[in-house]
Amino acid sequence: MNIIVTIAAVLISLAIGIPIGIAYRKKFAESKIQGAENEAKRLLDSAKKEAENLRKEEIFKAKEEVMSSRKELDQEIKERRGEVQKQEARLIQKEENLEKRSENFEKKERELDKELENIEIQKQELEKLHDQEMVQLQKIAALSKEEAKQRLLTEMEKELTAEKASLIREQEQKAKEEVIKNAKEMLCYAVQKCAADHSQETTVSIVALPNDEMKGRIIGREGRNIKVLETLTGIDLIIDDTPEAVVLSGFDPLRREVAKIALEKLIDDGRIHPSKIEEMVEKAKEEVDTTIKEEGERAVLETGVIGLHPDVVKLIGKLKYRTSYGQNVLNHSIEVSNLARIMAEELGLDPKLARRAGLLHDIGKALDHDMEGTHVEIGVEVLKKYKENALIINAVEAHHGDVEPQTLEAVLVQAADAISASRPGARRETLEAYIKRLQNLEEIADSFDGVEKSFAIQAGREVRIIVKPEKISDDQMTILARDVAKKVENEMDYPGQIKVNIIRETRVVDYAK
Repeated sequence: MNIIVTIAAVLISLAIGIPIGIAYRKKFAESKIQGAENEAKRLLDSAKKEAENLRKEEIFKAKEEVMSSRKELDQEIKERRGEVQKQEARLIQKEENLEKRSENFEKKERELDKELENIEIQKQELEKLHDQEMVQLQKIAALSKEEAKQRLLTEMEKELTAEKASLIREQEQKAKEEVIKNAKEMLCYAVQKCAADHSQETTVSIVALPNDEMKGRIIGREGRNIKVLETLTGIDLIIDDTPEAVVLSGFDPLRREVAKIALEKLIDDGRIHPSKIEEMVEKAKEEVDTTIKEEGERAVLETGVIGLHPDVVKLIGKLKYRTSYGQNVLNHSIEVSNLARIMAEELGLDPKLARRAGLLHDIGKALDHDMEGTHVEIGVEVLKKYKENALIINAVEAHHGDVEPQTLEAVLVQAADAISASRPGARRETLEAYIKRLQNLEEIADSFDGVEKSFAIQAGREVRIIVKPEKISDDQMTILARDVAKKVENEMDYPGQIKVNIIRETRVVDYAK
């Protein structure tokens, strides 16, 4: 019962309390909503106030920045205006300076015009004075204008002569230094590779005797033995007081060699009578012929020349018994062949052609005692007979300048011939030819105007010329030396080279009393 009452009470309470609670909660919710709205309104008002404050602050800041920028801009404008004013002031100053300079220039121009006028007036006065001076000078110097002009031209000619001589000396020196350097190198190289001995042969041969009693046996009864020997050989036998020796004299070295061999054989045999002399002379001739052949083959082998006709080889061997100014022609020909070959190799030419032409260049000297004509003409005929190469024949014909050389190898043969002939100890010139060459050298030097004396010295290798100082100046000496050298080259034949040495000396003598 109590439970029911309790439940009923609870239900009644719930029935009464729920509407009351709902009403209360509604009223509470309404009041809360109203509070929220009031709060929201308050917050909105506060936000508006803050926003207004912020806007005012930003506006204030913006105004401050604008004011600051305006101040800076005003300051910059002020500074710019100051600079512009300064530039305007400088420009004004420059304009004033330019105006002043312009005025000064105009003033100077006027002054220069006046000076030019004065100079023109002075120039006219100077011309008048110059004309008067010329008249006075002509009167004083007794020279006309043309004569003075001629004197001036003479002075100019002297100056030109000096310049020309200087230029000639300079160019010649340069050319000589270069040419001499190259030529010396090549020639020294060629001569060193071809160093040959030169025998100084004479016109006599000496045969040694075992004793002086042999002289009587050589002479024979009434001189019959010596007469037979001289008749068969063509050589003179000189038997004098020379102890244990007989001298064979003759200009033909081939005959002299035959006589020498025959006499030596007779002395060794001991039987000396006419029939034995004839036999020994024939044997000597055969021996000489064999020697000639061997010497020809030796020369061909030594120079490396191939394809020569056997008769030409014999002619080359015959040169062993031929001399020219004391120089053995065979040795000379071998040397010329080797020199020409070496120089041709150095210059990149044909060494075979050069050495062949060098060996054959004096082939005519093997027959010039038996045939008429110069050794060059005889050599050309012999080579044509044996159908030698035309270039070889030209080199042989041109080696003494009889014709123009057609090849550079022919020129090398000329050079090699001159080197071999002019080297020290190579030749022994005759006294007459030597003296004649010295006389010709001095005559050529004396033929020039202004030469006082000339002397051929150094065995004809140098001509020393003393000139008159009043006629030949220092500059003219160079031209005179060149002219003398050219005339010597054109009019004389000589081995090697001749030095032209000109001396100009001025002396003044006075006496103290």
